[in-house]
Amino acid sequence: MRKIKTLDDGFRIKIDDDDDLWTLSQICTEGSLVGMLSHRRDSTTGTQENSRAKGAERKPMWIVLEVQSSSFHSFTENLRVHGIITEAKIDIGNHHTHIIVSGNEIEISREGGFSEADDSLLAKSFSSGKRVNSGLVVVENDEILLFEVTQYGMRDVSQFSLRGGGKRYSDTTGIRDGFFTKVAKETSLVFKEHVPLIICGPGMARDIFEKILMNLGVKNEILNSPTSIGGRSAANQILTDGLADSIIGKNALIIQIRTIEEGLRRVATNGNVCYGQEQILEAAKQGAIEKLVILASILRSKDNKNNSIWLSVIKNVKISKGEVIQSSSDHDFGEQLSSFGGALALLRWKLD
Repeated sequence: MRKIKTLDDGFRIKIDDDDDLWTLSQICTEGSLVGMLSHRRDSTTGTQENSRAKGAERKPMWIVLEVQSSSFHSFTENLRVHGIITEAKIDIGNHHTHIIVSGNEIEISREGGFSEADDSLLAKSFSSGKRVNSGLVVVENDEILLFEVTQYGMRDVSQFSLRGGGKRYSDTTGIRDGFFTKVAKETSLVFKEHVPLIICGPGMARDIFEKILMNLGVKNEILNSPTSIGGRSAANQILTDGLADSIIGKNALIIQIRTIEEGLRRVATNGNVCYGQEQILEAAKQGAIEKLVILASILRSKDNKNNSIWLSVIKNVKISKGEVIQSSSDHDFGEQLSSFGGALALLRWKLD
């Protein structure tokens, strides 16, 4: 995401990639103003029938909405923002929906400016520059899983299985190689050549799969990394153990996952950690929080009292030079964070 211009209470920004849509979905809350070049039917250009224009011309125009709601599903290619038109050539006061995709320029603002949480999320997006997602391939002799690793989540792409198939035949190596070749072709179609690939899994099957990929002429950057387990757990091991940091080490998702994992480890060992809004608030007041990882959605609930408490926490964490990490829930560790009330605080010392 790029900042094109600073406005009185917001910014004009350029959407660089689909990951930016997740950030915008957190910012485009009720009451925000969102403007972009859109289209609107001009009822004066069509014929009238039962008070509705027929064949009305769709005209391009700059339309500003006061947001009522937004709709975004992770790993989709657009963000839908619905609201009331406050600025346009026609139809002021009517409803309209902006469909925001990668490549759009928009203006977004809020009367009085954004909250501390919104400013922090936007600042990180502005500073992160252009990002490339990664493909993660977990290879076992009879199963291959494909995942896409983005800045804010890990998406299941495909699952291929040979289980119950090749074991009936004497030429199991030939069956397996045929299976690998088929999946390798699918992998090359799913992940274009600019997307780096991480191939992982236990045993030597991943080496055979990599060789088949290379023989097919794929040009992706490939990192081959062994794991002690297979399946989805292997993908999580890659993300948590730093086995592919040369490709994804600075990914925002990795920072989220490792902070959550450290928090869970401290919980299990009765270490310097706390969770629950009341305990976290007290720790923040004492300046004890080194890192706070919190689901971004919690900071933007419709419960004003709840929001006020969390914003007070963030303010105190920043005063004491701590770090606030806003996490998505679109990965396994994000779901675990939800079970702890949506937030974990890593402490400089244990609370009394």
